[in-house]
Formats: sequence, C-alpha cells, structure tokens
Amino acid sequence: MTAPITLLDPTGELSPSQRPRAARPATLDGKTIALVDISKPRGHVFLDHLAALLGRRGVTALRRYSKPTFAKPAPADLRRQIAEECDLVIEALAD
Repeated sequence: MTAPITLLDPTGELSPSQRPRAARPATLDGKTIALVDISKPRGHVFLDHLAALLGRRGVTALRRYSKPTFAKPAPADLRRQIAEECDLVIEALAD
C-alpha cells in the first residue's frame, strides 16, 4: 500500500485550511497548460525545461505567464486570465 501524500501550503496562514486535491485529468490531449513563473530567480529555466519535456509528450498547447513579484499572490486579473485560458496550471518555484 502506498503511503498518503501530504501537500503543504506555502502561504503564511496560521491555520491552513484543509482542501481536497483537484482531480487529475486522464490525459493531456486537448488540454491547455499554463506555465506560471512566480518571478523567483531561474524559475524560467525550470519552465523552459518542463515545456520541452511536455512537448516531447505531444503537448502543444502551452501558455506562459509571470507574476509581477514572488512576494505576493498573483493579481486577481492574472488568476482570472489563467482560469479562462487554461485547463491546468504548473507553477515554477525555483532559486
């Protein structure tokens, strides 16, 4: 039996809320994936590598976004744009 996975919320909440994990799609076919650079050093390097790996798996619908600063949550208009344009999101957390 596989041990349960614990995901930690990196925000500064004193009492993090419990949320269920989002269901993973059975396939990436036809999905648009957002690659979000949170503006930490070298995050774009990670996303470039990830984009190449996804491309080798046949994923062609990738959109790139960047937060203005890593120190604050993404602005509401950026979050809304990503939600409207994409099916899945991958964020780069790198230093």
